[in-house]
Amino acid sequence: MQETLDVMHCSSEVYPFSKTGGLADVSYALPEALSRLGLKVTVVTPLYKCVDRQKFNIEPFQKPFEMTMGGKTFVFQLFHTALPHGTQVFLVGCDELFGRDYLYGTKDGDYPDNYLRFAFFSKAVFRVMRALRKTPDILHSHDWQTGLVPAFNNIYHLDLCATVFTVHNLAYQGLFQAEVMPEIGMPWEYFTPEFVEFYGKVNFLKAGLVFSDRITTVSPQYAKEITTEEFGCGLHGLLKKREGFLQGILNGVDYTEWNPETDKYIPKNYSIKDLSGKKVCREALLKEFKVQASEDTPIFGMVGRLCEQKGFDIVPKIAHVLDALSARLVVLGTGDRYVEELLKGVEARYPGKIAVKIAYDNRLAHLIEAGSDFFFMPSRFEPCGLNQMYSMKYGTIPVVHGTGGLKDTVVDISNPNGTGIVFYGVNQKSAEEAIQRACELFKDQERYGLVQKEAMSQDFSWDRSARAYIALYESLLGLK
Repeated sequence: MQETLDVMHCSSEVYPFSKTGGLADVSYALPEALSRLGLKVTVVTPLYKCVDRQKFNIEPFQKPFEMTMGGKTFVFQLFHTALPHGTQVFLVGCDELFGRDYLYGTKDGDYPDNYLRFAFFSKAVFRVMRALRKTPDILHSHDWQTGLVPAFNNIYHLDLCATVFTVHNLAYQGLFQAEVMPEIGMPWEYFTPEFVEFYGKVNFLKAGLVFSDRITTVSPQYAKEITTEEFGCGLHGLLKKREGFLQGILNGVDYTEWNPETDKYIPKNYSIKDLSGKKVCREALLKEFKVQASEDTPIFGMVGRLCEQKGFDIVPKIAHVLDALSARLVVLGTGDRYVEELLKGVEARYPGKIAVKIAYDNRLAHLIEAGSDFFFMPSRFEPCGLNQMYSMKYGTIPVVHGTGGLKDTVVDISNPNGTGIVFYGVNQKSAEEAIQRACELFKDQERYGLVQKEAMSQDFSWDRSARAYIALYESLLGLK
């Protein structure tokens, strides 16, 4: 590896500055892992209204200047800070586009000008390079919000950098009406099925898939799945065509943030050698959610985006089984209004047994991981998933649908080295059987303890994932 390998990551959200989901975690942890391994890493992300400039020592890098997008001029300023392991972070400030209460939209829908907001951000990435007076070896962009980065690199910058585009969730594609083409700076000649046109609309994610030198996704299984009609979300033909340039690299876990031995958010730390602290966390969880349970009662936890993709709508259908088995369920998250209302309705029918908090709360997310006995993930598809890996580290047995990264990381307890319960088919029957298997395992505390320790001994650290990305980056050196 050349010592000065220079990588620039572009992401619409980066922990701890902004976050709606796992993209933010990856956009923090991967650059930091690469920095620890000796790469020179820069991250570019929008400066949203929610970002605490004082807390994160964010300072202006340049005076404000103007940048034109689609014939309209915006005032743009670049800000700077750094992450603990040396990753340099540059935040794109434009109050008109990013000074809003939410990142992408409200509960009632996406912001109607998201096409302009993220086209502007993608163009700004190249202004960051100019401000830094450098060209990175690798330009690595993430999800549809930065899908135009490799496109602009090709169309306007003569393939200045080698490009990598990571798909975190193919279902979110950034689809907009055709008439936005001039506003986002895309010439009409690219509005064809070979480039960015998708059933009469502009597809930002497709732009990333078409123009990038390499495509990655966040688990090997998901990389296979998205080339099929079932999981390809209408892009399976393109992905099949580019299969030789597609690679699945499993996301890692940031164990400095998610480790029961050092977790600052839980009432008592614990380890694989001494699990006594987990009981304290369990009691704290029950108290926090006002759930009534004895030591013999299995506690299931769920944390995530409350939507059908994540399978949260299955909860009302299996609530009676949880009740019949004297199991309890705690749920945390925000998402689709329809799913939120479904879950609140179930909570009302089973007071003290099923508890739901509609919120984003990092402390509670940690408490659920530490205090639950099982973590339930009935995702219809799951590109990678992080919570199942967090759960294993916390000795909380994952109960997962066998898809994508869930299938790559959880070994069913029918195997000698089992780390969780894997079921197939997100339907009432399969989910009920999985819950029953979990409750049976919990009754056999000796076996439960063995599975728990097997799960806690797994290593999904970012170091392994980062080395796979370095190998990919190195294969692109000299390409341009």
